Amino acid sequence: MDAPGGPLTRTTLGRATCLALLRDAAYARVVISVRCLPAALPARISVVSDHRLLLTSTEEAVRAAAHRSDVLSVQIDGLEADGATWSVMASGIAALASPDEPLSAPLRTAVAGGAALIALPLSVLVGERVG
Repeated sequence: MDAPGGPLTRTTLGRATCLALLRDAAYARVVISVRCLPAALPARISVVSDHRLLLTSTEEAVRAAAHRSDVLSVQIDGLEADGATWSVMASGIAALASPDEPLSAPLRTAVAGGAALIALPLSVLVGERVG
């Protein structure tokens, strides 16, 4: 498909770039299967290391998936000043996390409000830029 200014280019983003974009994001979509149908549900996120992120969600389906140690994916995307778009997806086996973990203020507030705290290893981290 060609853009008005010429052909679109697709660039695979490296792990370091994907991590940087995830670190800058406060919100994401948790992509899971709910009753055999795909669902993208809102979550707050915080990258805690190069190999792990924490997320909070009030969605019962997300809490149940973490309790079952399901594979979850977290997806973010954005639009750059030049009109290019990018997307990053992280996937791993989810687990309920301890609320005793050091948390950012937004995550701490969400947990205090009843949100589940979920740890997600960044087992698979992929990204793409289209512009």
